[in-house]
Amino acid sequence: MLELIMNDILGTPSILVGLFALIGLLLQRKSSADVVSGTLKTVMGFIIIGAGATVLVGALDIFSQMFDHAFNVQGVIPNNEAIVAAAQSDFGTSTALIMVFGMVVNVLLARFTPFKYIFLTGHHTLFMACLIAVTLSVGGLNGVPLILVGSIILGVCMVLFPAILQPYVRKITGSDDFAIGHFGTIGYFVSATVGKWFGNKEKTTEQIKVPKSLGFLRDTSVAVSLTMTLFFVIVALFAGQDYIETKLSGGSNFIVFSFIQAITFAAGVYIILAGVRMLIAEIVPAFKGIADKVAPDTKPALDCPTIFPFAPNAVIIGFLFSFLAGLLSMFLLPAIGLKVIVPGLVPHFFTGAAAGVFGNATGGRRGAMLGSFANGIIISFLPAVLLVFLGDVGFEGTTFGDSDFGVVGLLILSIMRLLGLS
Repeated sequence: MLELIMNDILGTPSILVGLFALIGLLLQRKSSADVVSGTLKTVMGFIIIGAGATVLVGALDIFSQMFDHAFNVQGVIPNNEAIVAAAQSDFGTSTALIMVFGMVVNVLLARFTPFKYIFLTGHHTLFMACLIAVTLSVGGLNGVPLILVGSIILGVCMVLFPAILQPYVRKITGSDDFAIGHFGTIGYFVSATVGKWFGNKEKTTEQIKVPKSLGFLRDTSVAVSLTMTLFFVIVALFAGQDYIETKLSGGSNFIVFSFIQAITFAAGVYIILAGVRMLIAEIVPAFKGIADKVAPDTKPALDCPTIFPFAPNAVIIGFLFSFLAGLLSMFLLPAIGLKVIVPGLVPHFFTGAAAGVFGNATGGRRGAMLGSFANGIIISFLPAVLLVFLGDVGFEGTTFGDSDFGVVGLLILSIMRLLGLS
């Protein structure tokens, strides 16, 4: 029963979010029809987002293989899913316990402190729980103290990080209905700050004038398709026809294959945006029941793609400039004695796109460019520094990716060293 609850319910983000919607609707004493509809649509919206991410990640995986072959890059590739999977044999139990009790701490903090946020991004809760379990273990804790301290740290992260971003989320969405619950917060905050300092919020990415002859570019799906087609084809030319047709495409022409992968990426983005709209439409009203009964005046903290529809142009600009920063960092890191961090397309797309939206909100086009570039630097250098602190814990070729993992991990290990525990 415990394994069912831990792995199949709490470990499945769509079911976890659906349970929150179900509880919220029941607390509001909605009709059975509304309860069933709202719960299923919430789960469906989350699954649609996941399906879109799977499509998108599949295309990015192909791109990464082409990129690595074309430029012969070897190094550490940040990937949250990969390192959590690698850590499960040694840290699986502590990760699961920290996740469960961290969620309890989250609800208590939302109920009794000014930080009124319920963190609903289940997979990121799992990733942060794993990061905390690993760093506390490296720092010298184990057993009950590790679970207790880890749960408190996780619960604090789940309310503090959404609170940091909320002023900017209000600016982006024009409302206070939901928060962002995604552990790329530091990157987004820096992006918004850079936009405020160096940008011009009067000239936003969404005001970019497109000639009538290029009016089709106003369609986000078309703009993404063309941008990624250019990206894929250029890298394909460097990777070479022989490699792509023998190793990746199964004999299909390498240019045609690259074009299809680019459109597949755009399809993934389209699916994600559709899922986001459905999720927000259902989870925000349903969450009101929990907010009113269990933790009054709280807000749901949702995954970063929930802000993508508010500035579609900034999404693409953010991705491109974050990735550009990742490429530059790849050459700078070994020059200062750190391991090469190969820019992963997945973290640079999701966090770079979100950073672009935050930078655009405070600094317009310039803010989106400079802010997402700063995010790209952050998610390249922080993982490299974290690797130095972690030492040899058995993970080769990958590490934690998004900015908050690096910040929290380095803070934990630094504090434990100061206390003489490690």
